[in-house]
Amino acid sequence: MKAYRIALLPGDGIGPEVVAEAVRVLEAVAPALSYEEFSVGAGQYLRSGDPLPPAVFDRLRQFDAILLGAMGLPEVRRPDGLEITPQLDLRERLDLYCGLRPVYLFHPQDSPLRNRTAGSIDLLLVRESTEGLFAGRLRPADPASDCVEDTLRITRRGAERILRAAFRQAMRRRKRLTLVDKANVLPSMAFLRRIFHEVAREFPEVATECLYVDAAALLLVREPERFDVLVTENMFGDILSDLAAGLVGGMGMAPSADIGDRHGVFQPAHGSAPDIAGQGIANPVATILSAAMMLEWLGESAAAEAIRRAVRAALSDPTVRTPDMGGRLTTRQMTDAILAALAPIAPQPR
Repeated sequence: MKAYRIALLPGDGIGPEVVAEAVRVLEAVAPALSYEEFSVGAGQYLRSGDPLPPAVFDRLRQFDAILLGAMGLPEVRRPDGLEITPQLDLRERLDLYCGLRPVYLFHPQDSPLRNRTAGSIDLLLVRESTEGLFAGRLRPADPASDCVEDTLRITRRGAERILRAAFRQAMRRRKRLTLVDKANVLPSMAFLRRIFHEVAREFPEVATECLYVDAAALLLVREPERFDVLVTENMFGDILSDLAAGLVGGMGMAPSADIGDRHGVFQPAHGSAPDIAGQGIANPVATILSAAMMLEWLGESAAAEAIRRAVRAALSDPTVRTPDMGGRLTTRQMTDAILAALAPIAPQPR
């Protein structure tokens, strides 16, 4: 394995706890990796007035990948009232347009849906992460105004590249792709749907459908098995990925990746959970699975699959659960269970 350099951004709340556990797993399957830790997030904002200092950002661009824990605290806000979100700054400044949110049911007991089996829910949500309704989030608003507007921005370039990325993901999976939009009422979404049909001609092997976001939300709950890959705008992706995570055990089971043409940031989809920070009970699975996504992106597929198989093996035991999923294991004990399952299947050094 190549000696990749990984930047660690543990962040706030439970971020440092879950990142530390992911590194334990990475050290077991990829000992050639090296790490450097940086302070980014709400804590850094309180210390220096900048949650993502320019010198740190310049350094981050030099690493092979970035593993992020969680950022932001509800009580730490900018003067305009918005939370500190340097993870969004990273997506935009590194042009990480392709958000990948895999959703997989490891055990029937983890789903609120009846009569599901392990693996029956297995989908990938592809979220455009640099445009959409988030595009104007930093635009100043007049606090004295009686009207504040947000703009939903979709460009042809942005649409084409996220749609092609989604089609490529579908080609690697079950070759089914669903566009989620609101093309019946929003001109920007009608534009997105038109480009979707254009790009679809480049991938004739992929079966396609288009769903309005409200219908997609309903069908995700009623028939999640029908979905393979879904692609959607930034805000819709933000909402639907949380909904989908709820079908398989919650945010502690939700890994994610934000990928561009040159850089990749990998993080659990959950927040900083300050209410449980420091108690040692946070669920590390989402971060461990995000680390597996990082290895996959770096080209280390065997190591990535070893982690995924170990997680599946550990979670096949219904008692191996942290409190967020009704169990009693600590953060470290959950990782210990995954490491125990990993031992016999870890890839051999090359």
